[in-house]
Amino acid sequence: MRIVKVFDTTLRDGEQMPGVSMPPFYKVQIARALDRLGVDVIEAGFPSASKGEFESVKTIASLGLNSEICGLARIIREDIDSAIKADVDMVHIFTPTSRIQIEYTLKLSYDEILARSIECVEYIKSHGLKCMFSAMDATRTDFEFLKKIYKAVEEVGVDVVNIPDTVGVATPFRFYELVKKLREDLRVEMDVHCHNDFGLAVANTYAAVLAGANEVQVTVNGIGERAGNASLEQVVMILHSIEGIKTNIKTELLFDTSKLVERLTGIKMPPNTPIIGENAFSHESGIHAHGVLKETSTFEPGILKPEMVGHRRRIVIGKHAGRYQIKRILEDSGYSVGEEALNKIFEKVKEMGDKGKKVTDRDLFTIAEIVLGEIMTDKRAVEVDEITVITGNKVTPTAVVNAKVFGDKRVASAIGVGPVDASLKAVLQLVGGKMQIREFKLDAITGGSDAIAEVYITVEDESGNIFTSRGASQDIVMASFDAVINAVNFLLRGRKK
Repeated sequence: MRIVKVFDTTLRDGEQMPGVSMPPFYKVQIARALDRLGVDVIEAGFPSASKGEFESVKTIASLGLNSEICGLARIIREDIDSAIKADVDMVHIFTPTSRIQIEYTLKLSYDEILARSIECVEYIKSHGLKCMFSAMDATRTDFEFLKKIYKAVEEVGVDVVNIPDTVGVATPFRFYELVKKLREDLRVEMDVHCHNDFGLAVANTYAAVLAGANEVQVTVNGIGERAGNASLEQVVMILHSIEGIKTNIKTELLFDTSKLVERLTGIKMPPNTPIIGENAFSHESGIHAHGVLKETSTFEPGILKPEMVGHRRRIVIGKHAGRYQIKRILEDSGYSVGEEALNKIFEKVKEMGDKGKKVTDRDLFTIAEIVLGEIMTDKRAVEVDEITVITGNKVTPTAVVNAKVFGDKRVASAIGVGPVDASLKAVLQLVGGKMQIREFKLDAITGGSDAIAEVYITVEDESGNIFTSRGASQDIVMASFDAVINAVNFLLRGRKK
């Protein structure tokens, strides 16, 4: 079975994304996550870039990870010495090779570039380290010179040659041919590094593997310079699921790793991002949801399932929803719905969706309870008697909640960064602290200082059950409080069935 290596450059090229700057502690967290994920090589940074960058790379190299740790360097002795002093396992050297790069950035002759590249590879190997060599802007480099420089470094013992599409101008068919032609002349391991300027980074990386490349450079979530790099998640799952080509990646950790990088970089992925986006396995259309509820492969790739990447499937309620999915969601939640009631519920959901309103789980259940005449106040797990919130200048925001939980009187208090945070924490404390808030969204649905605040909260219990609820009030604290109480009530009520 063919195995392709994964070289992750999230900590180096990923950090070059505008707006991203990670402190050393964040980099260590990501490095450990990449190691757990099964990445073969972690490019930890560019040690000569700054003192802080050197220390970050050295710290990561000292962690004792299973992944090889790599440091980037130009074909300059001082750069290479910095990488060596950082105790990396591999030094990744690069030099411009295209005419435009040489003319405007390097100002060396082709012969000088060739000689320096050979000298640097020999220097790295003399220190007992692995060496990767990149011909920067390879896809715009004269092919004969590209082949010549790769052959030259191969002859002096380079471990891996990298073919970068530095400015993202390659297309899958042309990149395939380039890699294939180089593969015919080179025996050394071949790696590719693709940028996403035309949205082709993943496709080009995939094409290169089919042409003979045996290592791929990727970043988590595809972050990186300009439009980013090839996405680790997408490349790996294309290879695993479509081609049957394996990597050492533990795919069930992909979603969690993506979310970690999202949090630490502040770069949030669009919901329709393949593999790891919130909507990657979500269905709203009635036809699609009906099919998926009966057989998942009707409207999902049968070779790609959410659990393979640590994700989950969601059936979403909206104006495109069908009767079958609404009935299924209600029945799974303990509601018995006849045809007449279902039709009324269905029409109400459509009406709300047509007005542009997001229909939450709680909305659906409220509609059902009204239609069925079952307001269910007697079935609420948590009955709130009083909530007190204290906040102000030089006062730590504090919330105290008095309530009955399954009939038992309880009092809980919590502090937070603000009154809303304190209130939400107090509710979770009230029910034992085993639930967590996965998502919090606040909208002002009317104008002016007395605007009605509409809060959407997603709560997850210790078993992984998720419920989304809504609260609306002129008081943001109470809107948030009502939303979390509704969500907690549903999750606790389900536990007592």
